[in-house]
Amino acid sequence: YAMLLSLIFLIVLVAAVVGFVFRHEIKTSFESNLNLALENYNVTVDRHSEAVDTIQRTLHCCGVQNYSDWERTEYFSQKGIPRSCCKSQNDCLEKDLKDLNMAKLKVFVDGCFFLVTSTMESKMSIVAGISFGIACFQLIGIILACCLSRYITNNQYEMV
Repeated sequence: YAMLLSLIFLIVLVAAVVGFVFRHEIKTSFESNLNLALENYNVTVDRHSEAVDTIQRTLHCCGVQNYSDWERTEYFSQKGIPRSCCKSQNDCLEKDLKDLNMAKLKVFVDGCFFLVTSTMESKMSIVAGISFGIACFQLIGIILACCLSRYITNNQYEMV
């Protein structure tokens, strides 16, 4: 049991170190995947499109860097900026969403990349604290498992 806990502890420790060391690559990968999701955005049921809509609605943002990122997509040429960017769903008309100047007044202008990364970084201290607490419990479990093993081994010799 102590060996299993030690293995899990080492895996979590390695994952945390790798995440910290490669955090810039993770950001770059997220940005490129978000750009790709915008390019392939459509109104059919698609996981990536739903994720983009959810991010835009939740964080009150639009596009990767700003709302004008949608201008480079095929979806914009057909339907304009998605409704998930609208500040008010009742006030967004399709003709307004096809015109960038008019859309600026109706949609969130801030990009999602900065908001997502800043939200993740602000929550990182909470995640680190919880991870540290779990690691402490794992270490206590490892120590107690080793003590129990030693106690059981010592008692077997006394019984004979």
